[in-house]
Amino acid sequence: MTFFERRISTRWVIIFASFLIISLILWNTYTFFQIFKNEERLKMNLWANAQKTLINAGENTDVELPLQIFSNNTSIPIIVTENDSIINTVNIEESVVKDKRLAIAFLNNLKNENDPIVIEYAPGKSQNLYYGNSALLNKLKYYPIALLLIIVLFGALVYNFYRSTKMATQNKLWAGMAKETAHQIGTPLSSLIGWVELLKAENVDESTTLEIEKDIDRLQTITDRFSKIGSEPKLEPKDIIAETFQSYDYLQSRFSKQVEFSYRAPEHPIMVSLNPTLHSWTIENLVKNAIDAMKGKGKLNLEVFQEGDYVKINVWDTGGGIQKKQFKTVFEPGFTTKKRGWGLGLSLTKRIVEEYHKGTIKVLNSEIGKGTTMQISYKCK
Repeated sequence: MTFFERRISTRWVIIFASFLIISLILWNTYTFFQIFKNEERLKMNLWANAQKTLINAGENTDVELPLQIFSNNTSIPIIVTENDSIINTVNIEESVVKDKRLAIAFLNNLKNENDPIVIEYAPGKSQNLYYGNSALLNKLKYYPIALLLIIVLFGALVYNFYRSTKMATQNKLWAGMAKETAHQIGTPLSSLIGWVELLKAENVDESTTLEIEKDIDRLQTITDRFSKIGSEPKLEPKDIIAETFQSYDYLQSRFSKQVEFSYRAPEHPIMVSLNPTLHSWTIENLVKNAIDAMKGKGKLNLEVFQEGDYVKINVWDTGGGIQKKQFKTVFEPGFTTKKRGWGLGLSLTKRIVEEYHKGTIKVLNSEIGKGTTMQISYKCK
């Protein structure tokens, strides 16, 4: 058994043990409740016998014990009726007793709580004793609910702690992978720059070295991106219109003519706290994702507009669309509909937008077979 499998097995054992303990506690609580309820029933039977003794008492009857039974009941509410009329009440507020409507309502509540005890004090004559649960029994009745609430809150606390720890671990992993990637690319990149200078010194065809330099610039951009995502990036006031168009223009010139690009944005600048390198990566990820969804052929529209204190960027495509239940899962690491995809593009984009730029990103709308609109929102300066 692997370490991972042992962890899963241990987790299930803990969950099962927790449910078992909770079940035992609830069962014991229910058992105690029934024991106390039966004891209160016995007390009421004694009270009923004491009532019968007092009704039939003569001059020589010893009533000390019945009176003592009456005085010992200080918590159980009682209503005694005869011929549907209330003739006696015990442990009930005077305001309720004096108000006939409230007294009848209280009596109906007692009827729902416990079965009445019939006091037959003479042939053909009887009284009905209705009683409710004592304060202690009522508290015990709600104890399981309080216990379950505590367990739920404790579970939520443990889950929140587990999730926070997991997210912190993932963030460290992201940062570590990003820094290591930037470091690994940096070494051969420095060597390539040296080789280009050597080729120039050897008077190699300029068009050859120019193409190599373009690839080197691209690698430097990628290295810069990974180095920034591996640490806290520096944000500065930038015109998001100009920054977005620069990324859009770069991408438009490098994709197939079968993709029909369109771009709309205000003519005036809109200032936002941005990291230009990471913002260009965000736009690139969304555009590439849209083109992949269209399988390299279709219409792609990028629109920038302002709504109040926020600037929004919509990237719309005519691809296959996303099911509504997947609107949130598309941003989870590993989610992909491509055969050779890693499912990290949109996850990275969400991290850049929400964690570094304090913005939001979402699937604005999508329709199967017609396309998808992704939206980014940033607060203006």
